[in-house]
Amino acid sequence: MTEIFLDSLVSADPAAVAPAAAPQVLVHASVARKADVVVPIRSLGENHRGRIARHLKALDTHDRYYRFGFTANDAQIDRYVNGLDFERDEIFGIYNRNLVLIAVAHLAYAPDTGANPSAEFGVSVLPQARGRHYGARLFERAAMHARNVGVSKLYVHVLSENTAMLKIASHAGAMFVRDGAETEGYLTLAPATLNSHLTELVNEQLAQVNYQFKVQARQMRHTISSLQSAWRGSDRAEKSE
Repeated sequence: MTEIFLDSLVSADPAAVAPAAAPQVLVHASVARKADVVVPIRSLGENHRGRIARHLKALDTHDRYYRFGFTANDAQIDRYVNGLDFERDEIFGIYNRNLVLIAVAHLAYAPDTGANPSAEFGVSVLPQARGRHYGARLFERAAMHARNVGVSKLYVHVLSENTAMLKIASHAGAMFVRDGAETEGYLTLAPATLNSHLTELVNEQLAQVNYQFKVQARQMRHTISSLQSAWRGSDRAEKSE
């Protein structure tokens, strides 16, 4: 299971309220999670841009509001996807057996901040794929990659009502600052190690192999379906003679 080494955070009462002049500050300690089935998460490149757009457009109005902070329409989603910089940022995705992109994460790097580089995480999961911890897995994958490229802080900016995303980040061990309708959380990442680099390399290779297997399996299904259609057509022709 992919390991993410996060700096220890001091536990505090989640109900504690800061002075009136300051936003509410919440601190969550890391929560141990049982090992789950490995989920193939692969890096996405330029050739996946169209599938990313289809994934985001499959979200309903409520989900688009959570993902972008406003109810993005299709044209705004197209602009967002067309603006993705695959050379600068990292995009991760989970495909199902039919090669439908069911979950996508965007790890956006902040402008160079010198000794304290940072990145921001955003994620979306299609309704039919929820309840399988895909958002949490993508968060882990993004945090590991960020750590391996020298990022020291990983941020999430979410609406305060987006309890699913808040839960993902808090279970990883995030500190939150809540200010009205919005909440900002961050993780302080430990320096990369040989183990973290090797783990990411192995996970990416496994995901690539899994993706190619799904491509071949889909091609095989299409071939079998075409042969079956041809056989049925031949049978009907023979019966009509």
